[in-house]
Amino acid sequence: MKLLAILIPAIILAAGPAKSQEKYRPAFHFSPKEKWMNDPNGMVFHKGVYHLFYQYYPGATVWGPMHWGHATSTDLVRWNREPVALYPDTLGYIFSGSIVVDKDNTAGFGKAGQTPLVAIFTHHQPELEKQMTGKHQYQSLAYSLDDGKSWLKYAGNPVLPNPGIVDFRDPKVMWYAPSKKWIMTLATKDRITFYESPNLKDWTRLSDFGQNLGGHGGVWECPDLFTLDYNGKKIWVLLVSINPGGPNGGSVTQYFLGDFNGKTFTPIDKETRWLDYGPDNYAGVTWSNTGNRKIFLGWMSNWLYGQTVPTEKWRSAMTIPRDLRIKSVNGKLYVASSPVAELARLNHSPVTLKNFIANSDTSLSSILKVKDEKNRIHLSGPAIGGYALVFSNEDGEEVVVSYDETKNKYSIDRSKSGKVNFDPLFTKLAYCPRLATDKAFSLVAIVDKASVEVFADGGLSVMTAIYFPNKPLNKVSIRVKKPIRFSEVKGYAIF
Repeated sequence: MKLLAILIPAIILAAGPAKSQEKYRPAFHFSPKEKWMNDPNGMVFHKGVYHLFYQYYPGATVWGPMHWGHATSTDLVRWNREPVALYPDTLGYIFSGSIVVDKDNTAGFGKAGQTPLVAIFTHHQPELEKQMTGKHQYQSLAYSLDDGKSWLKYAGNPVLPNPGIVDFRDPKVMWYAPSKKWIMTLATKDRITFYESPNLKDWTRLSDFGQNLGGHGGVWECPDLFTLDYNGKKIWVLLVSINPGGPNGGSVTQYFLGDFNGKTFTPIDKETRWLDYGPDNYAGVTWSNTGNRKIFLGWMSNWLYGQTVPTEKWRSAMTIPRDLRIKSVNGKLYVASSPVAELARLNHSPVTLKNFIANSDTSLSSILKVKDEKNRIHLSGPAIGGYALVFSNEDGEEVVVSYDETKNKYSIDRSKSGKVNFDPLFTKLAYCPRLATDKAFSLVAIVDKASVEVFADGGLSVMTAIYFPNKPLNKVSIRVKKPIRFSEVKGYAIF
């Protein structure tokens, strides 16, 4: 096929933070101006710019022929919407994938000293899918010589044909320095398959992982392989999204910790770990080319109801970007998530209460000067007694974030959150175990109009949920069965 260039003048629109009269539109989470969006993909940091590409269908507010949408940011907080980067072609729709900075020009796409960005993505051919050969998904390349503004598809696509695996997609590619080669981590139905290449064009299969490990309630997809430092040692992390099969139903992201030797991934144990127990964080991956810092972003929805949520002109937003790190609990390692530090620049009107005693149903709205449905609340204290952090409005609609001491679990209850009748499972109570074992607890809740993201105990227990109130949830309170003394309660308005 011929090389296809996408040369469209940039259209830059502030995606947040911003005041919006549109119902449910987030202020500081990325969302498309209109139509359908799902998985983040192709995320790369290059020349001081964070590039976010994502699955996008500009023809409707439900899933359709996939394109790669594009957004950029210099601070992970304010996003500019850019022109569509990749369009479907005769080889198929443009499914998920990744982008690498080919600084050594291993693929030969660079010219006159230019550093190419190379996208590795899945072509999905719907006509071939109808033939039921299992060969309708395969991996292809595109490249950019102008820092991601325009893209050329490689004339030799596909570079990795399908051997006959129905779900054969979502390549995440990284440079493996010890062997000076590229490693592709590919989702292959119910497992992960690793491939190697010297030049991004010629791929050789290395090994499989996961046939008998992890959750298998649904298809595996959107993998990511990277390292995190822990006590001077590199721990390999393998993210794998699964749909369905999450601990609270629907789609979710699991992860494995272990070692990768350039050919095989060896886990440290057989335990299945979940990156976020909430119902609305899926298909997340990390930005490439960020050095030792690993920044994660997920699709803030669930395939159970993602296409039926009551937004009108657009559907779906992304989570806030999160820093990942390794933490140990009684000798067992976990990945902990925390909001990126850059997000703190949105915090305003801070109020800190020391040794705060909550009785029954204690309002925090006036005390913390929280006046709208965008806020950030921090709680900390001894892990004794149950409590609930309640976001509500004058009509009795509410979202309740709780800690249950008897069950040692956190939960999110959105059964009374407003519009809930678009899916029978939307009102199901979502639980998350408290992994920390120390007596002190901490909880951070970040609210943005129609979502709450909860980071408990330093990010060991994480939950994300969306909701759709008829009126803004502009009140905050703490409910307790018996008085509890919090060592600190802190609140911020966000704008």
